[in-house]
Amino acid sequence: QLKEYCKSNKVKSLGISDTHNLSGALEFSENLSSVGTQPIIGTQILFKFNDFFGLIPLIAKNIEGYKNIIELSSKSYLDNDNLSQPHCNFEDLLNKNKGIILLSGSISSLIGNLFNKGLLDDIEIIYKILSEKFENNFYLELQRHNDQNEKQFESFNLTQSKKFNLPIIATNEVYYLDKTMHQAHDALMCIGQKTYVNDNNRNKLSDQHYLKSSEEMLDLFKDLPEALENNFRLPYRCSF
Repeated sequence: QLKEYCKSNKVKSLGISDTHNLSGALEFSENLSSVGTQPIIGTQILFKFNDFFGLIPLIAKNIEGYKNIIELSSKSYLDNDNLSQPHCNFEDLLNKNKGIILLSGSISSLIGNLFNKGLLDDIEIIYKILSEKFENNFYLELQRHNDQNEKQFESFNLTQSKKFNLPIIATNEVYYLDKTMHQAHDALMCIGQKTYVNDNNRNKLSDQHYLKSSEEMLDLFKDLPEALENNFRLPYRCSF
């Protein structure tokens, strides 16, 4: 379906970001390349910072970056006991930083988890370290799905962007192609959480996690043209 969508809408480039691994990367690349769409290969890996765990999105900028992402993904599975979720230590990311574009992540990421716990000083430490280690390959990610705490998280990141002179990037976390698929995805989340649709205490997402068009993104982030510009420019920085 994604292949046909890209073909009929003349999509120039599209990124994938599997969680923990890159299992979908090959099929994704072959299908999109066949209709003239540039595939951007990424993943989000669980990292441990102090006693906290959370996802950080990584994008392959070039062949070296792809190899480093593969190595980090493999390490997250192989270097842990069977009781833990696949994860790497934060230091592992700093040691394998070449050829990688790094995003700060959503409200559900490592940074988002720290924000929700009010650990803002820890976030500042992470931002400072990553800005020094990744230089212009580290972006503060802004998303607008109307999910819980998202607006407050955006305000915080905009302040941090000015404080540390970090570029911002507008992104959209996609779980399905069309907005009408929201209920089906919500039911799938219930299955994953072993709970029910009418359970008020379960994790829920808004209906904004569909593949938005460029026009929709332009309208959504019209007040932050810099964040959109960095989104549109990112494919030109990737050659893998």
